[in-house]
Amino acid sequence: MAGAYGQPGERIHGRVPTTRLAPSPTGALHLGNARTFLVNWAMARAAGWRVVLRIEDLDTPRNKPGALAQAIEDLSWLGMDWDQGPIVQSADLGPHRAALEALAASGLAYPSELSRAQIEAVASAPQENAGAHEVYFPASLRPALGPRRVEDERTNWRLVVPERGVEFVDLFAGPQRHRPCDTVGDFVIWTSRGQPSYQLAVVVDDFRQGVTHVVRGDDLLESTARQVLLHEALGLSPTPVYGHLPLVRGPDGKRLAKRHGDTRLSRYRAAGVAAERVIGLCGFWCGLATRRTLMSAAEFRQGLNPATIPRHDIIMSPEDEQWLLDR
Repeated sequence: MAGAYGQPGERIHGRVPTTRLAPSPTGALHLGNARTFLVNWAMARAAGWRVVLRIEDLDTPRNKPGALAQAIEDLSWLGMDWDQGPIVQSADLGPHRAALEALAASGLAYPSELSRAQIEAVASAPQENAGAHEVYFPASLRPALGPRRVEDERTNWRLVVPERGVEFVDLFAGPQRHRPCDTVGDFVIWTSRGQPSYQLAVVVDDFRQGVTHVVRGDDLLESTARQVLLHEALGLSPTPVYGHLPLVRGPDGKRLAKRHGDTRLSRYRAAGVAAERVIGLCGFWCGLATRRTLMSAAEFRQGLNPATIPRHDIIMSPEDEQWLLDR
């Protein structure tokens, strides 16, 4: 793999090429997760990147007991390995606090106690791409800006989002231009639970763990623009190279979820399905074969060509499910 993928052993901006597998213990890994992780891992091993296993467990209310251990077991069952970790994100919040304090001291972050209802009353309507759990936060709701000290970690802090577009080139989605100022506005970087938001946490952790390449689902494509802004605000350079894969969806076109049946890896393992069947299905979805066939992790790694991965969403069909269970 050449170009943005790098040559084996090639340093990028003086750094060892590094990616991360970053499962979250908010639920069990499903087939869509398996495909993304396999692509990430295979690209890394083919190009000689380091692989960090990071457990992103800051969504505390949604974390499920046992999900962390289950995720590690599932990744190992599929034949993936890593060079560092597992690193549990919540184990050390010191660097995230330091980032918040730096942004506050530079006048680029401020506390906000406004409720969702208060924000909606001003914003009037959700903005495109704001997300189901977010409300557009207009600049008109900002307090007077200026340097601040973080005296209360149990409040929401927001980033001052500049009125401009953010451009980057995605490995799979191509050239991108997003305007967080128009879609989400000043977004939360620190929550009232006393924890960093997802956006701040991944930026800080990617930088301190030396991550140069991020491969994930394209439901996070718009989030990348926010993360680029945070890299810039914190003076963290360079930003990683990003690659966002189209999602695996159910027959109704919605992202794979419980409504489409049980597609958890743990369910297939319990049913006696071989890992090679799951990998083979993911390989079929990624264009490694013209039909579903058994495939090992090593064969997936050797056969994967990122340039030929379909650039459209994958629909999991009843035939896919039947093939998995037809052992």
